[in-house]
Amino acid sequence: MSDWPPGLVSSERLTLSIDAMGGDGAPQMVVKGIALAHERHPEVHFLVFGDDSRLSPLLEQAGPAVQRVCQVHHAADAIRNDAKPSAALRAGRKSSMRFAIDAVADKRAAGVVSAGNTGALLAIAKFVLKTLPGIDRPAISTYFPTERGETVMLDLGANVECDADNLVQFAVMGEVFARHVLGLKQPTIGILNVGAEGAKGNEAVRKASEILQASPLPIKFSGFVEGDDIGAGTVDVVVTDGFTGNIALKTAEGTARMFGVFLREALTKSPLTHLGALLARPALTELRMRVDPRRYNGAPFVGLNGICIKSHGGTDEIGFANAIDVAIDLIRRDFNERIKEDLERLIAFQTEPASAAAS
Repeated sequence: MSDWPPGLVSSERLTLSIDAMGGDGAPQMVVKGIALAHERHPEVHFLVFGDDSRLSPLLEQAGPAVQRVCQVHHAADAIRNDAKPSAALRAGRKSSMRFAIDAVADKRAAGVVSAGNTGALLAIAKFVLKTLPGIDRPAISTYFPTERGETVMLDLGANVECDADNLVQFAVMGEVFARHVLGLKQPTIGILNVGAEGAKGNEAVRKASEILQASPLPIKFSGFVEGDDIGAGTVDVVVTDGFTGNIALKTAEGTARMFGVFLREALTKSPLTHLGALLARPALTELRMRVDPRRYNGAPFVGLNGICIKSHGGTDEIGFANAIDVAIDLIRRDFNERIKEDLERLIAFQTEPASAAAS
């Protein structure tokens, strides 16, 4: 493979680190995803970590253009999908996942993408990369289709319990994501609650609401939102704890699959419905493309001192290429720097009253 000087981002080249052994279809799916991403981003280079005996033939099949932008680094071990985060952290020092994350910490790559074990990826990335200044806990974030367009949601499972400060930090990071990645000029933010009334919910959500209402940041806080507001797209960013967010996301995914099954059954029930399905094929194709989970694949671990993207473990090469797209987008838009700037302003605002009272 090619040897190029170490470096993160220049006007011409960006280097990404890839855990090639994570995911149900790895490493074939990963290499095919890299090949698709290369077509979109020919200037991007890849440090590919995994079993060299399996990766080299796959990259040879992908062709010389892909080989030129990939540098394979052998890793004998891989983190199992059922491995506990604590065990992966202790025993996975020579795994493809750990080596890929180390490359970001060592400034050899600007970001890492993995379809491997979510808990292990988060634990290792947090240990190696640490969190951004002002961030207590990283959050899992993603965006998905709604009636009004697309909505960002976090946390989706990294933090089962959150206090008010965690939720406020999630709001800041989600707003930056919506503004710089989705291109929304002034995203609206809502905290997920059991009702829209200000007196409802636990102490954490009520206190977080008060902080955001008084925030000096240019955040358009819309108050509390309920579960049915997620699909409606009532706000651009939905903030919640990881326990609630993960359940909400999995419920939405399960409901979408259920309606897909119902639709197929209805359209194949009789010769007449078969004819109706044939006539409706263009509209059904458009619908399938709009809700295709591969289109929204790639969940950033926001709040880490480095770009780390979790691809769905069961995705194919199209989904993995989209996860690479997310990483490139965040890096090119200086995502972490934008978070730092907003957090510094928020922390300064919160400490001013205490300083004034002390004087």
